[in-house]
Amino acid sequence: MTKNAPLSPRPVHEPALRVQSSAQLRARGVTVAQTAAQCLPGGSWQQLLPGVYLLHPGPPTHEDRVRGALLYAGRPPAGARRTVPAQAGPGYGEAMVTGLAALALYGFASAPPVIALHRIDVLVPRTRRLRSTRFVQVIRSSSLPRPQRRQGVPLAPVERALADAVGALTDASSVRRIVTEAVRGGHCEPASVVRELSAAKLLGRPHVVDAVDALLVEGRAVAEGRLYAMVRAHRLPQPLWNVELSLPGGGFLGGVDAYWPEQAVALELGARSPGQQRVAFAAEREHLERLGVTVVRVTPQQLRDSPSRLSVVLRTAMMAAQDREPPAYVVVGPR
Repeated sequence: MTKNAPLSPRPVHEPALRVQSSAQLRARGVTVAQTAAQCLPGGSWQQLLPGVYLLHPGPPTHEDRVRGALLYAGRPPAGARRTVPAQAGPGYGEAMVTGLAALALYGFASAPPVIALHRIDVLVPRTRRLRSTRFVQVIRSSSLPRPQRRQGVPLAPVERALADAVGALTDASSVRRIVTEAVRGGHCEPASVVRELSAAKLLGRPHVVDAVDALLVEGRAVAEGRLYAMVRAHRLPQPLWNVELSLPGGGFLGGVDAYWPEQAVALELGARSPGQQRVAFAAEREHLERLGVTVVRVTPQQLRDSPSRLSVVLRTAMMAAQDREPPAYVVVGPR
């Protein structure tokens, strides 16, 4: 079949052609009357959504439902001038799958399979006047994220898909499972999830707050595991783990995640709750550095993406200790 040849009225089995918009059918030479005739009872085709057709009489697969949802949500607004032929691309426009359907396509075990979902959430620009219909739930946004593609399907980034899924869930255990899997599976970092949930104004819901607490604990454990692995893999000296530093007279200086007493180098892992972060850490760091202790702060994302670079930073800080004035004596105790 050439690109512009009319489609046969027989069922189409090629996955890329099974679902077509009315504009794509017209571009291939199929008239409105021919489409309507094929969708009559006993016909070879069926209308999947308004303006979207399944060129097969059988039940739609999950791929058919996803493609149909995107074609429905991505069609040009009424009256818009078409600058690209309908058959030249997938016809999704700016639409992208989000919510539980996107998480399922990312491979989340805690998300139901797409075929089992009663609805597929699709993200579109806020200016679109498009109604939710049948199995498609339209979600409008004034600022669309850059989509990620999986097998040609545009998906909202995991953090955004997660927030849209959480916004529709009321079961606390389901919310907890998906946010925990997001971090445990390496899909994203806790801080980015919390930012997205905050932007969606979901942090006021008690079951979401509980899930975020579990998320931060999970993220902390994952980040600490990466920190231990980095020290081993790059053969850094073994530090004292999770200790508190204080002055001999009892003045508390702060807790650190790793401390190399011979070099007076401390490491703080920035994976705690968002409200605690910068002001408290800045004050502790300033106090410790006045006493001659070098403080290195790392983020979970740095540990995930560039452990080699971090190992160089730490090794350099330890080597520089030889050229510094001896630090003040500090007392090290368990955290």
